[in-house]
Amino acid sequence: MLDAVETRSVSPVFVGRADELAALVDALTRAAGHEPQALLIGGEAGVGKTRLTEEFLDAAARRGAVVAVGGCVEIGAEGLPFAPFSTALRSLHRRLPDELTAAAAGQEDELARILPELGDTPRGPHDEESTARLFELTARMLERLAADRTIVLVLEDLHWADTSTRHLLAYLFRTLVSGRLVVVATYRADDVHRRHPLRPLLAELDRLRTVQRIELSRFNRAEVRRQLAGILAAEPDESFVDSVFERSDGNAFFVEELVACRASGCHAGLTESLRDLLLVRVEVLPDAAQRVVRIVAEGGSTVEYPLLRAVAGLTEDELIEALRAAVGANILLATPDGDGYRFRHSLVREAVSDDLLPGERARVNRRYAEAMEADDSLVRAEERVIRMATYWYHANDPAKALPAVLAASVAARRRHAYSEQLRLLERALDLWESAPAEVRDALRPVDYTDVYPPCGCDPATTALARLDLLAEATVAARFGGERERALKITKMALRLLEEDQDPLRAAWFWAERSSLVAGLGRGDGWEELAKAQDLVQGLPPSHVHAQVLVRAAGWGMLHNPGPGNLEAAERAVEYAHMVGAEEIELNARITMGSLLADSGERERGLAVMAEVKERATASGYFMLAGRAHINLSSQLESLGRSAEAVELAQQGVELVGKARLLDIQAWMFGNMAESLYSLGRWDEAAEAARRTLRVGQSAAPRGSGAARLAYLALARGELSETATQLAAAHAHFGTHDTQPQHRIPLYRLAVGLAAGEGRIADVRAEVAEAIAAGFPLGHHRYAWPLLLAAATAEADARGLPAADAGRAAAVDALRAAARNLATPVPVWAAHAEYLRAELRRAEGEDTVRDWTSVVQAVSPLDRPYLLARAHHRLAEARLAAGCDRERAAALVRDAYATAERLGARRLSECLVLLAQRARLPLTAPRPAGQPAAPEADPVETLGLTSRERDVLRLVATGSTNRQIAEELFISPKTASVHVSNILAKLGVSGRGEAAALAHRLRLFGPALHPAPPAPAVPGRP
Repeated sequence: MLDAVETRSVSPVFVGRADELAALVDALTRAAGHEPQALLIGGEAGVGKTRLTEEFLDAAARRGAVVAVGGCVEIGAEGLPFAPFSTALRSLHRRLPDELTAAAAGQEDELARILPELGDTPRGPHDEESTARLFELTARMLERLAADRTIVLVLEDLHWADTSTRHLLAYLFRTLVSGRLVVVATYRADDVHRRHPLRPLLAELDRLRTVQRIELSRFNRAEVRRQLAGILAAEPDESFVDSVFERSDGNAFFVEELVACRASGCHAGLTESLRDLLLVRVEVLPDAAQRVVRIVAEGGSTVEYPLLRAVAGLTEDELIEALRAAVGANILLATPDGDGYRFRHSLVREAVSDDLLPGERARVNRRYAEAMEADDSLVRAEERVIRMATYWYHANDPAKALPAVLAASVAARRRHAYSEQLRLLERALDLWESAPAEVRDALRPVDYTDVYPPCGCDPATTALARLDLLAEATVAARFGGERERALKITKMALRLLEEDQDPLRAAWFWAERSSLVAGLGRGDGWEELAKAQDLVQGLPPSHVHAQVLVRAAGWGMLHNPGPGNLEAAERAVEYAHMVGAEEIELNARITMGSLLADSGERERGLAVMAEVKERATASGYFMLAGRAHINLSSQLESLGRSAEAVELAQQGVELVGKARLLDIQAWMFGNMAESLYSLGRWDEAAEAARRTLRVGQSAAPRGSGAARLAYLALARGELSETATQLAAAHAHFGTHDTQPQHRIPLYRLAVGLAAGEGRIADVRAEVAEAIAAGFPLGHHRYAWPLLLAAATAEADARGLPAADAGRAAAVDALRAAARNLATPVPVWAAHAEYLRAELRRAEGEDTVRDWTSVVQAVSPLDRPYLLARAHHRLAEARLAAGCDRERAAALVRDAYATAERLGARRLSECLVLLAQRARLPLTAPRPAGQPAAPEADPVETLGLTSRERDVLRLVATGSTNRQIAEELFISPKTASVHVSNILAKLGVSGRGEAAALAHRLRLFGPALHPAPPAPAVPGRP
């Protein structure tokens, strides 16, 4: 190894960049206050990014921060997965071994995929959440490590980053919320062309307000002069400054190279390119030094000294002398840890590498690969297979490259670097035909993909086929989030299978294609799944057959409920059990249990799912255990057992939280939010819904979270927020999602929003569309609230001129739809009773008896909001019928207390107005002998003036501004001003909503709100 070599100082003076350095130091200060900081430093090659970073790191170290630097490695298109993070974390592990071990405690196996020093990398599990799970663990480890010390993490040369590194960096920038952490990433801006893979990431990060972007510009002439003075340790001649500034155009690195070139006696003319300038500094080195520099240029960003010694073909003394010359000329540098060499600037390495002849490049890569084959200790174990694959590939030796590339793909998979695995598999596909047949015949499947059938015979003696690579590539693309690419690969595979008939493998590819089509929003996936079913029909039981059956049953359960789905699920259980596919069997049992519960066999269905939950947990199948918790808690909510559902969902969150199954956890939070809403624990429900959005990685659980927030906003009278969250839910679910469990709740929200804004025509349109789409078996839990909301809207709109026409038809349609809905448990029987009473109220025929029946049905349920609403209606009916006022007052007080506790503003307003009209106290009765308070005017309680009262009365009848002006003898402009003031005071967004509020609160007299006819005998909807 080379001893310390005295090298020429490039520039002891730090020139310019004062504002940029100040921004970095300011970020360090903010991070010390437990506010994580994220910064991007961009600029063209040679502009001074590294020097600025070094100055910042010096400042950070002086303040006691722990700094760690990792660089992206340019080693080919596939890159080294997580290379900069691995290097930086390795540095932290050396400096803070006990602290980092404690921060990773309990997750060492998983985090070893990024930092191998933590332990052996497990083979699995592999799924679409694997990468997100790893990212979440990494983020939380960094937060724990930075809890009581400032950590500065610098990732250099992001333009060379592998896909997994880019995704992890984006995840950290989005999710870091605590800790004294500063993350800085640098990139070469001039390399980021329109189609560069870094460009979308930069655009995404630009939208994050938490990310600060620093762009470095070139030096002006004065700054170049200062730089030259620092390098020369003397004031430069002005003509020399002009010459250097003209040639370098203010690029700091080129300034240094021009000075170094003059000092070393290489006289490059002004007409030569800057690339030639870089090369001419190499060409003045001794021959041995030039040879070593060329070898290092092809080895990657850094080359270990033992590997360089094995490849160079020089004696150790000759190698050391050559390195001394290259380091002395400031072309190469020893790495910070002293075990290898790198170029001082990547521009020089690129120039030298580009200058190699094709045959020369292949020969150098071959030497690297042969040296590593001969001695596997020359490089780090985690880098060996991927670097070997790269060297053999660039050596143009398909016979050696194909096995090496396949081995590298398995290593990438084990690190959850699925994008890199895909690139390697695509490289293997390119090499396939050019590799000798005997090499291909010797290959064996290494890492079977899910239930893809390895072959129709003994896998130990059957060669790997091109189709097997396409299967691996399909799943790698899906796990890596590249569904479009996966879809194209399945198409290629199915074309191959047209020539070589293999129904089992074809069924596997069609099943994969079904998931991809649905995930991309190209359809619901049924057409593809049906083809898979046709292909396995009549075949002996197999893993693929069982998988296709369970997917078909699951698809039917979600999209087209019916008895045929239960039969498919039961067959899937049978087939999976026969072939020993335990995971598929447990998955099928979950589907079967859900279908049993939906079909009426509730206790049996719950028992099946509970058994799966226990078996899956005991066997370590955490994704299946999570799914069991999701479906069980959902079924418990459907049965009105909301408290049990919350408890079970909480247990599930803790279970899958340890395995970091983020989407599974998000679904559980969504279920929890639904049940907490039912229980009247609305603040907890809101937090659970927000956690659904924070944790969820996929669109569907995030859509569920947005829908739960919309329900809460609607109940609290926040119509603008309701509209926002409803739109978000629609965006997440997409137009292709036809699942009734998503579709029907969104209809219910749309009905509630339209009713709140006084759009009764839209209420009817939404309900008609929902009824036309149908309420499949098991979905009564979503249909009853929808029909009840529509019936309430019809009843509240009674007396609105725009609502009279069409009311009878709308009420009839709701009654007809209700007749076909099941009421298997008390909670839905109560909804049916409530719906019947609301429909009678819409017809002006509701009675005390109707609402008494509703209250009796709702009271045993743990549904405080539903009960408060029922109490409101019963109190209103009792007052209208002249019944006992004390009982009515008690009902109003109870309902008002609940509404206030929940924050149900609209219900509170209705109760306040009812109490004012009926002169009922909202608090405990006054002591005997105390005079009653004067009756308050309901309109005045809203803060309206007498003129605004008159205007609102006319708005409620549907009058335009011109009609209002004519009626009140004011100008249309004045009328418009009054309307605007009224909308602001009422907290509504439009005239229709104001009119609906006036009618709902009964602000005006009988002329506007006709009294209901005499009570009639109650009937059923």
